[in-house]
Formats: sequence, structure tokens, C-alpha cells
Amino acid sequence: MKAWLWERYGGADSLRLAEVPQPVPGPNEALIRVLGASVNAADWHSMRGKPLFSRFTLGLLRPKHQSLGVDIAGRVESLGPQVTELQPGAEVFGNLLEHGYGGFAEYVAVPIEALHRKPASLSFPEAAAVPMSGVTALQGLNHHGTIDSSQKVLINGGSGGVGTFAVQIAKSYGPMLTVVTSTANADLVRSLGADNVIDYTTTDFALRGERYDLILDTVGNRSAADLRGSLAEGGKVAITGFTDMAHLLSASIRGGKTITQVSAHVTSDDLGQLVRLVDAGNVRPVIDRTVPFVEVPDAIAYVEAGHARGKVIVDVPE
Repeated sequence: MKAWLWERYGGADSLRLAEVPQPVPGPNEALIRVLGASVNAADWHSMRGKPLFSRFTLGLLRPKHQSLGVDIAGRVESLGPQVTELQPGAEVFGNLLEHGYGGFAEYVAVPIEALHRKPASLSFPEAAAVPMSGVTALQGLNHHGTIDSSQKVLINGGSGGVGTFAVQIAKSYGPMLTVVTSTANADLVRSLGADNVIDYTTTDFALRGERYDLILDTVGNRSAADLRGSLAEGGKVAITGFTDMAHLLSASIRGGKTITQVSAHVTSDDLGQLVRLVDAGNVRPVIDRTVPFVEVPDAIAYVEAGHARGKVIVDVPE
């Protein structure tokens, strides 16, 4: 099979397309024929081995995993002997972040707990856009408890992979929703459900005097003081964007547990909740572009450069 090999830390040119043996599923795994994948910020951070402390888990001197890629969708080819939940031919999607990566390949062996039947209303590449970003948005919004229609919610960063899911998921709960984005993306976030849009190129939300019950920061570019100053009494902040330790230390020292860094742990239950939202028409992946499998390095570089509106997905032909 073909796979993009990740053999050293560096830029997108460090990846190499090669023929490698097809994996054999373990006792509780399914062998998946990958028919769609998507690119996440986690891919380029891992590719470069940044932040440096991440190398304690990724591999100190070189990557310990063979291939990048955490979001996949595809068809079950074969099953380990202890698997009873699925049958060959089942259409599934899942996330490999905590299961050895490997999504940028034609086949991957995946633990059953990392998979769920894919949304029927999405193609394989579209379904691959959902797991990492969708679950990050879902868990970030619900980290401090379920949103309700009486609340005022602010999402900082509504046009990226996580942000576009967060706007739609938040709106499905019915709150008054304000989204911070750029001039170019204002119409996009309105179309996804934002009641109010703040253009960060002209307006600083932290200086407007508005107070919110929940702030979801998908960018990680604001100080703890800015975020806390925009909270209503009893309000909470969840940060899902990559942020620096100084922000988190500031949040801890100054009080309280109102500001929390959220690292998504994708579960089959979360994927099932997203399937229901997608197939009900409440959530739809926003696709910036679809690239062929041979252009995976270029797609990662594009996402790293911060250009993507929504998701970049990979079509892996049979």
C-alpha cells in the first residue's frame, strides 16, 4: 500500500510517499481502507515536533509513528478475532490521535473504540473532516456544562476547522451567539448561525464592555485578563486553540478555575453525537478545499500557513 512516511521532524518536504506493507488488525482492531482523510493543526505541530515538550510522547529524536494523519473515513476491510460490533464493508470514521496516527495511508488498523459509523449524509472525505475538529468544538463548548438558550456565548475564531463546527454546534443549543472573525469571514460565520459578528481587524471584543456566560477561544491568542474581563458573573472560558504556558499560568495564578485549556479526547460516543447533529442537518463540515492523496504535504503546509477556512480534506481513491 502507499503511505506518507514521517521519518524526521521538519517541514512538509520531510514527508515521503512510499510503498509499505499493509497492516494486520490486532484482536480488537479493524483494518480500514481509507477513502478520506483531513488535515488538522495537530498534523503540522507533530510534523515539526512542536512544542518541543510534545517530543516526549512523539519521540525525542525522531517520530516513533510511521505516518501522520489523525482523521479518517473509510470502509472496513477485515476485523480482529475479538471484534463483534462491525462487519466487513461497514462505512466508518474515526480519530487516531491517541492510537498511533497513520491516517495518511491507503490502509490503517484502528482500535474499535476510535471508530463510529460515519454520517450517512456525508461522503468519505467530508466525513473525515468531522472527528478531530468536531469533537474539539463539542467538548470545548460542553466542558463547563451544557449550554442553554438563556446564555450569551462568545466564540473567538469562527472560521477555522474547530471554529466552523463550534458556531454550528453552539447555535443548536439556542444561545445568543457572538463570533469573532475577520472581515473576509463575517458572512461565512453568519451563515453558520452567528447572531452577532465582531470583526477583529477593527474591534477588540475585550474592550466593548459586553459580558458573556461562556467564551470558547479556538485561537489561543488572548490573555487571561482579556478573557476574564469579558465574563459575566459565574462565566467560564474554555481554550481549545494552541496557547502558551504563560497564558495558562496567568489564568491559574489569578484565580480561579474559570479558564480551562481543553484537549479533546475523541470517543465513539462523541462521534455518535456528531453523527446525529450532522444527519439531522444541524451541523455540516465547511470545506475549504479537497486535495488528492499525492498532495498531502502541500495540504499540511497550507493549513500550517493559516489560510484555511474550515477544513482541508483528502480524497484517497480506491
